[in-house]
Amino acid sequence: MSISKKYLTNRVTGELGQASAIYFPSTLDEVKSIVEMIHQNKQQLITIGGHTGLSGATFPDNNQVLMSLEKLNRIISLDTETLTLTVEAGVTIAQIAEFLSDTPFFYAPDPGSKAASIGGNAATNAGGMRAVKYGVTRDNIRAMRVLLADGQAMQVGSINRKDSSGYDLKDVFIGSEGTLGVITELDLKIQPKPRYQREILLGFDDLTQLSPNIFTILSSGLVPATLEFFERDSIAYSERGLQLTFPDIDGQAFLLITLDGNVAEQLDVEIAYLKTLSPYALVLIDDVTRQTMWQLRGAIVSSVEQESLQEPLDVVVPVNKIAPTIIELKALAVAEGLSAVFFGHAGDGNIHANIIKGNLSDDEWEVKLSHYLDQLYALIAKVGGKPSAEHGIGILKKPYFEKYIAKAELSTMKAIKKALDPENLLNPGKIFDL
Repeated sequence: MSISKKYLTNRVTGELGQASAIYFPSTLDEVKSIVEMIHQNKQQLITIGGHTGLSGATFPDNNQVLMSLEKLNRIISLDTETLTLTVEAGVTIAQIAEFLSDTPFFYAPDPGSKAASIGGNAATNAGGMRAVKYGVTRDNIRAMRVLLADGQAMQVGSINRKDSSGYDLKDVFIGSEGTLGVITELDLKIQPKPRYQREILLGFDDLTQLSPNIFTILSSGLVPATLEFFERDSIAYSERGLQLTFPDIDGQAFLLITLDGNVAEQLDVEIAYLKTLSPYALVLIDDVTRQTMWQLRGAIVSSVEQESLQEPLDVVVPVNKIAPTIIELKALAVAEGLSAVFFGHAGDGNIHANIIKGNLSDDEWEVKLSHYLDQLYALIAKVGGKPSAEHGIGILKKPYFEKYIAKAELSTMKAIKKALDPENLLNPGKIFDL
């Protein structure tokens, strides 16, 4: 069986893996048959969504069987009474947005890749730019249908608004990166679209001014729909990659803020307040400027990829530690002779760091990157952070995850894995080793 390199390649490192077979089921019955066959033959299975992941979670490193759910892509139903959208796992974020575009509802999570599948988003508990107000993927899933390692079907969660009936198995499967079961269908929480939206760009002279202003905003009573941060050097990659121009505003570090709601006058009052926080403030009034700004913000990772091999990271720290952590990480990168850009979701402490190979030789890159990552993850643990906010652990972050997680926590996770997949057939070697 010929397998496209797309499914064999670690899109972060470029490494080419090996798989014994690949399947493209288009129905739930076909998925179930494949899982049952894998179990019967004692093979190992990696389930693939949109193949947009950045942690190597779907990389075949030991001749595993691959199963892509890209053809399991039907939107099944919209229940406007319970505000529930039922979809198959291969449906993409772009499909969901398009389907809801002519309705008064929206699905709140807004991850960077709109080609990502909803099943993949659930498997990594993806976040995105609107998480500060609307939560991450797990906050927007009511229920899921999953297949266990032996092919047994099970529903986890329900469309009820409250549930104190035993363990919350839904949240066990969300973020499990395909190691506990195969997600096949999801009941998503949708919400009424806000009537009004306002956006503002605040500029600051340097990173040190970000943390106090982030705290001021979050403690003011405002609930931003987005609260993004980036520096001018990171946006420069997007400007080159998209051939677009950043708005005319002073500053080296920026907060991009969206407010939404149903009372326009209240949003105007809140925008006026935000303008007082910086001498450099630009309200994004026209559609072209808004679209350009979000295109530039959304294209940082892909624009860096156009210029160089990179290591994309998604650490998370307490919100009051964002700027001090970035300043220290930048100093460590300079000391190591590495280039890096930093940006992310200020409202929830999610720092995206892109470590750039540039003109380094392969050997230099490997040594310098390894040494830098050792220091980076040690610092993240020291300030109370975690190695992944929304991309997942996969294989790329596994050594650091295993090093800094509490022993009792890791042993509990391993016990869950052994209980649900005793023969270690589902995505083995990802997140941690048994």
